[in-house]
Amino acid sequence: MENLLKVALAQIAPVWLNKYETLEKVKNSILEAASQGCELIVFGEGLVPGYPFWLAITNGSAWDDKIQKEIHAHYVKNSVQIEKGDLKEIQALAKTHQIAIYLGIIERPIDRGGHSIYCTLVFINPFGEIKSIHRKLQPTYEERLTWSPGDGNGLQVHPLKEFTVGGLNCWENWMPLARTALYGLGENLHVAVWPGSVRNTENITRMIAQESRSFVISVSSLMRKSDFPANTPHLEMILENAPDVLADGGSCIAGPDGKWLLEPAANFEGILTETLDFNRVLEERQNFDPVGHYSRPDVLQLRVNRERQSSVSYFENKP
Repeated sequence: MENLLKVALAQIAPVWLNKYETLEKVKNSILEAASQGCELIVFGEGLVPGYPFWLAITNGSAWDDKIQKEIHAHYVKNSVQIEKGDLKEIQALAKTHQIAIYLGIIERPIDRGGHSIYCTLVFINPFGEIKSIHRKLQPTYEERLTWSPGDGNGLQVHPLKEFTVGGLNCWENWMPLARTALYGLGENLHVAVWPGSVRNTENITRMIAQESRSFVISVSSLMRKSDFPANTPHLEMILENAPDVLADGGSCIAGPDGKWLLEPAANFEGILTETLDFNRVLEERQNFDPVGHYSRPDVLQLRVNRERQSSVSYFENKP
């Protein structure tokens, strides 16, 4: 039935700062979700190769510090380069199993020189095609020490059966205008991805659902001391200051009325599933639609720049 969509929330830990081994975990999760008949699977923010947890526990803001430079370089080397085919196997699984994927990655894009990194949310459709690459608009707090700010190019939505799905990274979900940009494109299934914490997802998930009268899927990762590989640069320093649990999950789903379909799940690693009914969206839009009948475009409007930003433009005179 076109109005029903079975979704999977992949609450897993990365093999921290190891791109290839983390991608193997991603592939295994996709296979598990596909075996359960899921049509969409969502992974947490920056899962591949992981969130920059070291910054908050190793004096990440120290200027010109050799330790910080070495960890950062390791992070960059393990980031994802889409143009070089790092996600080709993920795309192939999507096509083979006809499952859509939202995957949080740390991206090292060639179109920005290939040295800076971005917190990026990638949408792959059930045909294995990458349809949007959304670079986080505003890194939060210490994230600014390692991630670059993105642009509006990835503020896109995608058809999925009767649903229209869009997504944002972590605290972008607190940005009213970013949410509105997606609402205006017809979004009715909102994906919010997080590095992993119940405290992040327990309030905003239901708030966005009530505001938008949409389904909201929040997906978080996990991170524990045991998830730091032995080859991590300056591992002893990191472990000395790290708590036993750095990210406890919190993946959840709220319905268009703001009520829980799946309450935040803590300290659980694996796949969570739920079936969503599009008809519930239409029911709740009867009394409120933030960009439809309950809006005043003659008074309030939003302008969105979706051009992909670049520092250099090249022009050639061809004979």
